[in-house]
Amino acid sequence: MKKYAIITDIHGNSPALRAVLYDIRNRDIEHIYCLGDLVGIGPNSKEVIDLLWEQENISFVQGNHDNAVVAAFYDREIPEGHEHVRIHHKWLAERMNEDYIRFLDYLPPRIEIDGCLFVHYHLDQQNKFLPIDNVPTGEKLDLLYKDEAMRLVCFGHHHIVHDFITPKAVYFNPGSLGCYHKPVARYGIVQISKQAVKTQVVEVPYDNSKFLWSYRELGVPDSDFILKVFHGGQI
Repeated sequence: MKKYAIITDIHGNSPALRAVLYDIRNRDIEHIYCLGDLVGIGPNSKEVIDLLWEQENISFVQGNHDNAVVAAFYDREIPEGHEHVRIHHKWLAERMNEDYIRFLDYLPPRIEIDGCLFVHYHLDQQNKFLPIDNVPTGEKLDLLYKDEAMRLVCFGHHHIVHDFITPKAVYFNPGSLGCYHKPVARYGIVQISKQAVKTQVVEVPYDNSKFLWSYRELGVPDSDFILKVFHGGQI
């Protein structure tokens, strides 16, 4: 039996990540898979990466916000769909040194191991993210992955929980770790044996008050919009 932790969409929220990593340490987890969007939206990008670098058994894939912050740092072409938040990504990039940016730049788009796929979101043949499906089903996902022999597909990007089990595979998204409408950080646990794949969403309470106030104290661009849409207007 293998036991993995799945974390995704931290979005620059270091207190949420710290709470989750503490919880993971008490659960006999073999490996952590971090499925992208480490940075972007929240202001704690460096702190998030520092915390992740301290972990010994962890693998990463790149998310769309990771890519967009890298593009802003190097003045590269704006990734499709991120034109309207260029100022926000530039603000974040200006507060990170190049060691962090290089790390984000070289993250792979996907990881495949032992019939399991770990990805930020579903990709086309050019490894570009597909549009978010707001009405996902197991049948749709089976069709999307019909040519791939995967028994487990773990992903993020869409901040809500997905947990579909079909005769073909298990499709699992534990929801955003760092963006939620209440002071709870979410992550997933998957247990894999020869017979079955079991999934679990874990919710870890934490104090998010200082983090939420920091958006306004630091002058994060679009802070009012972010606090309303991504944190449920908790302040």
